[in-house]
Amino acid sequence: MHDAVLLTMDPDRPDPFRGWFAVGSDGRLTAVEAGDPAREVVDALLPEHVLDAGGALVGPGFVSAHSHLFTSASRGLGMDQSLYGWIEAMTRYTDAADAADLYWMTRHGSQDFLRNGITTAFDFTSAGLDFEKESEGVSRYAASLPDTDVQHAQLRAKTDAGLRHVHSVMLAQGSVPRAEALAQLDDVVSLAASVDRDLHLGVAISGTVQWAESRDAAELEVAAMRRHGLLNQPHLLETPHEVELQRSKFQWYADAGALGPDLVFGHFIQTTDEIIRIAAEAGCGMSWQPMSNGRLGSGVAQIPRIRELGMRVGIGLDDQSCTDVSDPFSNMRTALALLRATHRDPAALPVRDVLDLHTRGSAEVLGIDGHVGTLRVGRYADFLVVDPRDPDTGPVWDAYGTYVLACSLRNLHQVWVGGRLVAEGARLCDPQSGEVVDQVHERTARLRAEVDAPV
Repeated sequence: MHDAVLLTMDPDRPDPFRGWFAVGSDGRLTAVEAGDPAREVVDALLPEHVLDAGGALVGPGFVSAHSHLFTSASRGLGMDQSLYGWIEAMTRYTDAADAADLYWMTRHGSQDFLRNGITTAFDFTSAGLDFEKESEGVSRYAASLPDTDVQHAQLRAKTDAGLRHVHSVMLAQGSVPRAEALAQLDDVVSLAASVDRDLHLGVAISGTVQWAESRDAAELEVAAMRRHGLLNQPHLLETPHEVELQRSKFQWYADAGALGPDLVFGHFIQTTDEIIRIAAEAGCGMSWQPMSNGRLGSGVAQIPRIRELGMRVGIGLDDQSCTDVSDPFSNMRTALALLRATHRDPAALPVRDVLDLHTRGSAEVLGIDGHVGTLRVGRYADFLVVDPRDPDTGPVWDAYGTYVLACSLRNLHQVWVGGRLVAEGARLCDPQSGEVVDQVHERTARLRAEVDAPV
């Protein structure tokens, strides 16, 4: 790749520069340099192995620190509901899905991400357990072991789609004996070892203390984390309902010994300064989902204070059925608008920082920044070609400003993963992409007919 304006997000090279990079046979970057490559370097390559960016902006693929890919077939449900009402409306149909259904739904979500420039995702998988809503602030999942086949189907779907990912799984719910819960996780970890290691960046735990009725849930999660050395990302302090109950469950994690760099709080909105300080001192991270938090009326996370106290922060697209359009450019602008309007201060979140949070920051909070999140030697060549001249956004006064504030999916011309073209404009390169769409529409039509059939 040459003649590109590179936004590397490399902290050692903070300023955009015109330059080039090279990709090795393993799909990782072997050189990232300013200026033009030496003529002998270009001449030694076949023409089809040389990409001229034509002066376009080139940045790393977006990293979604918090995603639920299986929800890609559920847009337009729970339109005017808060969190638990929306989950109830959405899972009305996905609770009836089998492993094959969830495979195609997850593959649909994966290719939707790739088309929109999201090349890596932390994916909360469906466990195949029914969701039970008691009130706007109290809900739970059915007490049972997760369905291993369902979880593995979603892992295969991400891999088959070509999406780099962290595969996050729920543990047993309710009073299932700890030995059985950990044995089921052992099976999941073992199965994950059989998939493409370049795309699969690890297994993680989907913490469920927010929905638990006993402190045993936090203790089980800690046992699972230590058993396999896993990251745990729980949804916590998200909904604006039953806030004191949620805050009391933060203490469950503290008492169980969970707080530390391997605990990443998803959402983390209904906090107190003391909770933020304790989490920061322990080295915890958080993932921030600005678009879905706004759509569901969950609130605005205290990002300036959280960052001031030293917590690592990444940004996610969340459920594709509550972020609705998996658009990282809109997600960044929503983040800027929410914080600046809330604090009445444009400095509450600088433009360059929000791009950093959705790339390198997300990779760092997930512990995968040695692989993705920056255009840096040794990282995977996951990159986007964004052309502000097609359609034209006007003169580029500042590359970061144009990329974040003026560009959108219509300017996203190419998406590359590991040096391989996966999307060009709105077209996916996967020859099975059409089959994925057909499968999802046929299967969701069947589920709707089954669930909504008169009794």
